[in-house]
Parts: sequence; structure tokens; C-alpha cells
Amino acid sequence: MTDPTASVSTSPTVPSFDGILFFPVTPFTPRDDVDLDLLHQHAATGLEEGAGGIFPACGTGELHALSTGEAAAVVRETVAVVNGAVPVIAGTGGSLATARSQARAAEEAGADGLLVLPPYLVGAPVAGLVAYVEQVAAASALPVIVYHRGNAQFTPAAMRRLAQNPKVIGFKDGTGDVGLAQEIVLAVTAERDDFLFFNGLLTAELSQGAYRGIGIPLYSSAAFAMAPAVARGYYNAYIAGDEALRVRYLQDFFQPLVRLRDETPGFGVSLIKAGLRLAGVPVGPVRAPLLDPTPEQTDRLATILEAGHRLAAELAR
Repeated sequence: MTDPTASVSTSPTVPSFDGILFFPVTPFTPRDDVDLDLLHQHAATGLEEGAGGIFPACGTGELHALSTGEAAAVVRETVAVVNGAVPVIAGTGGSLATARSQARAAEEAGADGLLVLPPYLVGAPVAGLVAYVEQVAAASALPVIVYHRGNAQFTPAAMRRLAQNPKVIGFKDGTGDVGLAQEIVLAVTAERDDFLFFNGLLTAELSQGAYRGIGIPLYSSAAFAMAPAVARGYYNAYIAGDEALRVRYLQDFFQPLVRLRDETPGFGVSLIKAGLRLAGVPVGPVRAPLLDPTPEQTDRLATILEAGHRLAAELAR
């Protein structure tokens, strides 16, 4: 009998990210099919805008609402667009069977790695979560990044154990417990010097100053999908260590965006799609159980986006 935790490959390549991380939405047609032509355009635009890595069919891409076949098609189309220019990290998650299928499909599509989202919503001990990650990792030859959020929260000891598996190459925090995240960084770096650490909080720009201070330099940028010039302006200030400029982006754009986002659960995704629609990109609505913003909320989003674009244009002169 095959050991479900055995590694398909013991020495996967750890992707290198040089630039802002892009989490594209999944566009839907009026008939609620995945719009692969529009996805192609969306991914190509992100690449042209300077994305240093693309994460299709993840949280912003509504993995929770996609079938295994739809997720595979999204990853395949993204890989075709990127054509090796930057790493492509595909989402996996849900039931163990689903996550394994998604992992194998992503490998067949040519992805460079996997972001392992939480399993199906059941209570499980940490040892069970470790087993889930190990078995997803064993389903393909791709390296995996652990997403620490929701019902998949890991201890420093658990992450230290996972870091002993060469196929586990990263940790993404989505809980906001900075103290625990610091402990995990310390535990993992005692084992590995090639591990990747990401801030995966919603609208991560707002918290990235703190995360950089504990050794987590990478972050998700959902905002890049709808306002690449603004997200890139923040990123450039962050990389340059220009705190005055970084704070200005926070005050003029990200802080108001977060206040609007926090009004309704799921708006971390819904507002990104609404922002794209405001820009004339017909990505369609979010799928249930998420909800789109009301007309009044959409108007406020438009005002926030206008302020962000004004700031980016002003600073570009």
C-alpha cells in the first residue's frame, strides 16, 4: 500500500518572488460560467503591471466557489498567459479528496506550487491539520505553502515539523496574531533558511509594516487586481523603506478601503470585483454565499479608488 504522506519529490524548487504578488479574481459570464477569455486578459494585465508572482484560484479567485474542473481551467489559462515569466501558485483546499485532485490538476497545468487553504470546516486537532498538509503535498510533485487561517491554525511545533518536509516551502498568516506568527517564524527558521513567509491578512498592506518587523517580508495584494498603480505605489514605497510615502498610501487609500471592507463579511473579494467592474472590466458578480456591494457602497468604493489613483498619478509626476 502506498504511504499517503510519502513525498512524490523530495527536493522541489522553491519559487523566487521579485515584485508584487497578484491574486487575480475569477471572472464569470452572465450565465455563471468561468470566463477564460477575460481571465486571460486579467492575468496578462497583471503581468504587464509588474506582478512578481500570480496566485490563481485562491481566496480572491473564489476557490471555495469553484468546481475542481473550473479551478483547473483557471490555473491552466493563467499558466499559459504567464509562460514561465513569474511563479504561478495555485490554490488547493476543502475536502482532502478535493485538495488532492486540485493539486494534481495544478501540476498537470504547469503551476509552480500550491497554496494550501483550510480543509472542510470541521474541528480537528493540530496533528490532523499537519496530516492534511502532508497528504496534499504528497499528491503532486509541487511545493506547498501552508495557509494559517480560519479552522487551519498551526502551532510553532507543528510548523517546525512541517518545515522538516522539503516539499513544504512557505507559511502564510491569515489570523493577525503577530505574537504567534513571530513564534512560528523563529521555530521554522531554526530548521530552514530557504522558507518563505507571507502576510495573508485581508488588505495586507495595512498590516505589512508590522509583519516586516517580525520577519515576514511578503504579502498578498488583492488590491493590485483592481488598482495596480496604487498597489504598486505602496509596494515601491515599502521596498524603498520610504515610510512617509507608505503611510500616505495607507491614509489616502488603504485605510478607507479597509473601513468599507469591514462593513460586510466577504468584501475582501467582493470589493475587488466591484472595483474591476467600475474600471470597465466585466468580471461578473461574486458567487454565493458572498454578496456584491450595494449601489451606495459601490459609489463609496469609486470615491476611494479615485483618491488612490490621484495619489499615484501625483507621485508619478
